[in-house]
Amino acid sequence: MKAMVRYKFGSRAVLKLEEIPKPTVGDDDVLVRVYAASVNAGDWELLRADPLGQFFIAQFFFRVLLGGLLKPQFKVLGGDLAGRVEAVGKNVKEFQPGDDVLGDVFGTGFGSFAEYVCAPESATLVPKPASLTFEEAAAVPQGAVIALQGLRKGKIKSGQNVLINGAGGSVGTFAVQIAKSFGAEVTGVDSTPKLDMLRSIGADHVIDYTQEDFTQSGQRYDLILDVKGYRSILDCNRVLSPEGIHVWVGGSTARMVQAMVLGRWFAMTGSKRVGVLMAEVNKDDLVFVTELLETGKVVPIIDRRYPLSEVPEALRYMGEGHAQGKVVITV
Repeated sequence: MKAMVRYKFGSRAVLKLEEIPKPTVGDDDVLVRVYAASVNAGDWELLRADPLGQFFIAQFFFRVLLGGLLKPQFKVLGGDLAGRVEAVGKNVKEFQPGDDVLGDVFGTGFGSFAEYVCAPESATLVPKPASLTFEEAAAVPQGAVIALQGLRKGKIKSGQNVLINGAGGSVGTFAVQIAKSFGAEVTGVDSTPKLDMLRSIGADHVIDYTQEDFTQSGQRYDLILDVKGYRSILDCNRVLSPEGIHVWVGGSTARMVQAMVLGRWFAMTGSKRVGVLMAEVNKDDLVFVTELLETGKVVPIIDRRYPLSEVPEALRYMGEGHAQGKVVITV
């Protein structure tokens, strides 16, 4: 089968499209013919896994735990996928050949930037809604579930005033729509080209961060879902309501450490809260999201599509931070 393979850590240049053996189906495995995949920040992080970066210890443990110390543990990147079950092991009960599925197979050995993926039945695979194309379905798993878990960590509920910082990207576009489905009033913060798209998916208010500083607006928010994490925790705290919650989802390692330390301090000195989301895509949350998709309350936003041979270019575009919604790989 064709797959985008890497044998060492590094830039996009280490990725090569090669023929590799098709995975063997074990007794508890599901073999999926991949029709589409999507690109996530985790793919870029695993590609580099640079222990000589700004935070040596953090990057060192990242490489040991997820990437392998001297060479990549996972040669084929890619987590999100949509495809059709081709074969199952003798112990598999949930799926059968011919089933259309979507899911996240991050960490199961073979990644989704390939023609086939073999994953245990326990992996995060769920039936694909018939109303979605394979490309739309592949755009869903990681982005939508992270958005859902972040909003839940922020105790989302109807009537809240919610701000989503970095609303125009993979996680943000799902967060806007999911927050609206909970009955929240949503403000989306992102760059100028993304504002019309944010309005089209339900954002009640939009802020162009290149023109306006939301931490200086005087508006108060019950929940800030911080997808980008480029603003100071203290600045964001200023615009939280007295019982508000700031959930840090993405950003630099420095901001993550700051959120953890200051979060404890805020909890001891006042009623405002700061938390860091440790997301874990799981079947229950993915099924919840697919139900929102089936009812039309959430729609995947796809910016660009690339063939399997152009995964390096897709990673470059996603890494620049300009994508509106998801970047999808057609296999």
